[in-house]
Amino acid sequence: MSSGMGKGTMECRSGCAACCVVPSISSAIPGMPNGKPAYVRCIQLSAENLCLLFDSQHRPLVCRSLRPTLEMCGTTNEEAFVRLTQIEVATRPE
Repeated sequence: MSSGMGKGTMECRSGCAACCVVPSISSAIPGMPNGKPAYVRCIQLSAENLCLLFDSQHRPLVCRSLRPTLEMCGTTNEEAFVRLTQIEVATRPE
């Protein structure tokens, strides 16, 4: 964790990409004009699981505003996939 960050916030683990795979995104993404279904890799992920739009104005607002937290990401990449799956299921529209 980085000092100076809010309670529960943490530094993103490079190459994890759980938040770029698990959740559905309803906003348009370059190359995915209708957004991204849950459990589908974002087209903007590199082979190394890095966001190709990270510093771009074309990165969707939902992605730019997401901040990793211990509650969401856990302590390992695998735990992040499990926790984000639980969140995706719990917040899925009926």
